[in-house]
Amino acid sequence: MSAIELQDISKKWGDTTAVSGVSFKVEEGTFAVLLGPSGCGKSTSLRMISGLEDISAGELTIGGVDMTSAPPADRNLSMVFQNYALFPHLSVEENILFGLKVRKTPKAVQQQRLGRVAEQVGLHNLLDRKPAQLSGGQRQRVALARAIIAENPICLMDEPLSNLDAKLRHVMRVEIRALQQRLKMTVIYVTHDQAEAMSMADKVILMREGRIEQEGTPDELYNKPATTFSAAFIGTPPMNLIDSVKGEISSPLLTCSSDDFLVGVRPEDIKLSDSTGLDAELISADYLGADTVVTAKVNQQEILVRTPGRVTITKPTLTKLSWSKEDVHIFERSTGKRIDGIQALDI
Repeated sequence: MSAIELQDISKKWGDTTAVSGVSFKVEEGTFAVLLGPSGCGKSTSLRMISGLEDISAGELTIGGVDMTSAPPADRNLSMVFQNYALFPHLSVEENILFGLKVRKTPKAVQQQRLGRVAEQVGLHNLLDRKPAQLSGGQRQRVALARAIIAENPICLMDEPLSNLDAKLRHVMRVEIRALQQRLKMTVIYVTHDQAEAMSMADKVILMREGRIEQEGTPDELYNKPATTFSAAFIGTPPMNLIDSVKGEISSPLLTCSSDDFLVGVRPEDIKLSDSTGLDAELISADYLGADTVVTAKVNQQEILVRTPGRVTITKPTLTKLSWSKEDVHIFERSTGKRIDGIQALDI
């Protein structure tokens, strides 16, 4: 049974549609990520699941029960917010226990759960401190502990790591994922950061302008993007979408007339060559330590190449770009949709 299922869910404010016809399922124990740019409807979708926003149309079921109009308290879920929402005048212990006290959970049960949860999230030595005495990562752990201690089977997280620095975000990604797996929670996690989605998710739901663009495992979105939007959004740097009209480049990319298609090749699948491939001009290089992202120009189109080691470019340099046909993705130019029935060529 699906832990959560949305069927044609929509949200409107007057004439403005924030979410339109969204449908997806999240199985029990799954870590699902709602991914997309700002304003795509991912946080609104999460708030409709939680009951913090009314559903304009469609149906929501949780554990097989219709929860479309149910109040938040009846949905048996917890939520972690972007701003942590901690009470500054309460200690860490009091913040964690706040929900249990409101629900009049027996004190013995409160203390039993507190000891277990504080140990799980590494707060057992900080229970007497106030939020102002904690680091950003510690405050995030308090918010997580408050969600976990309720022992609800579902946890919703709305960009919980966006206020942390890059190093701490990485640490917390690992901790949240490990905690979810250990507790076997069902998690729906909202983010605009594709690195979070790719590293944490069992299932990614990529949204665009209030609709689902593609859903699947991280591998599926990376290795088989359904649209040019998916191809460009997933991957760092993003996939190159090459104008493949014959005559504009030194050799054809496809076995058929290519006027109506775009050729997608990821930067890490392109090689710099002195002998074979497309004629190109190297114009700049961004050294990243383990590798370098090189910007090359083929006629008037810029193409990114990710190559191992350090590449230094002091002036425009002629080279050739090559790749294997197995690394090519074909998209229809007019719709942006993936096409699998066309044979690509080695370059």
